[in-house]
Amino acid sequence: MKIALLGMPQSGKRTLFFVLTGRRAPEHRKADEVTEGLAPIRDPRVDTLTRIAQPRKTTYAENIFALCPDVAAGGRREWVEAARRCDLLCWLLRGFESGTVYHPAGSVDAVRDRNELETEALFADLELVEKRLDRIAKEDRSGKTPARMLEEKTLQKLRAVLEEGRAARTVELTDPETAAIYSLGLLTLKPFLWLVNVGEEAIDTPSPFEEAYVVSCRIEEEIMAIGDATERADFLESIGLSAPGVDRVNAAAYKALGLMSFYTIGPDEVRAWTIARGATAPVAGGKVHTDIQRGFIRAEIIAYDDLTAAGSEAAAKQLGKMQLRGRDYVMQDGDIAHFLFNV
Repeated sequence: MKIALLGMPQSGKRTLFFVLTGRRAPEHRKADEVTEGLAPIRDPRVDTLTRIAQPRKTTYAENIFALCPDVAAGGRREWVEAARRCDLLCWLLRGFESGTVYHPAGSVDAVRDRNELETEALFADLELVEKRLDRIAKEDRSGKTPARMLEEKTLQKLRAVLEEGRAARTVELTDPETAAIYSLGLLTLKPFLWLVNVGEEAIDTPSPFEEAYVVSCRIEEEIMAIGDATERADFLESIGLSAPGVDRVNAAAYKALGLMSFYTIGPDEVRAWTIARGATAPVAGGKVHTDIQRGFIRAEIIAYDDLTAAGSEAAAKQLGKMQLRGRDYVMQDGDIAHFLFNV
């Protein structure tokens, strides 16, 4: 799963990308250049399981962030193709004032910028839908396959909604209709995650609109520079935060993608594995190794709360908290799993 990091110039995207991934984007990038990096998800459950199991290695789940070209209202759209290849669009809005860093619109207004960015995404989708419909219309009607006809009908339905200024995701599509237009990568079919980049003085203020997260990229960069864990905790407390904002951002992106984690633990490694909500035990096992999914027999499952309450895997088993689950078992967020298989 890949997340597009998008926003207008001077919104703080490069800094946010750095504090999420630990990777610096090139100072001078080409207009269409995309920089990617892995962002570990600081899951407190992984930390707890690590304290219990004392493994030699700990591995967090990760998000892939793609730093896309700037989005300029009414301007060139180098960012569009990069965004279409991603699964989630994470939009960073500027909410901080600065006497030295200009805003393209001449003033700071996160609500205005959100509206403009949504409009840019709608226009990009409408343009693509119209081009695709024009191409299909040039095909000989008698030569159109049922699949092509379904695609045309679905695109016509989406065009009507986009022309009304509504996102494509507001249309109820059947599974065949979704499959028919999936390869187009329509932006407004994807989930959106909104962030507002504020100054230190506004870090504890509410977002200017619902369903958005407030983060201060400048503060996050300062937090990242503090190597000592105790000093970092003291700094967070001094500014009224219990955890770095980027941790909330990363977790929110994970959730918006419809993902969850299960865990494997042992003396060698405690590891978080990423699966889609609703995945079955064999699919989860396939994340660990493809042989597990092919030769799946059963899974030994302990719920996270049961294991932490018991204090160890052995104690949880003695208390009868380990359950044997078959092929139809739907994994739950936080499951600790061991898989039995034969190939």
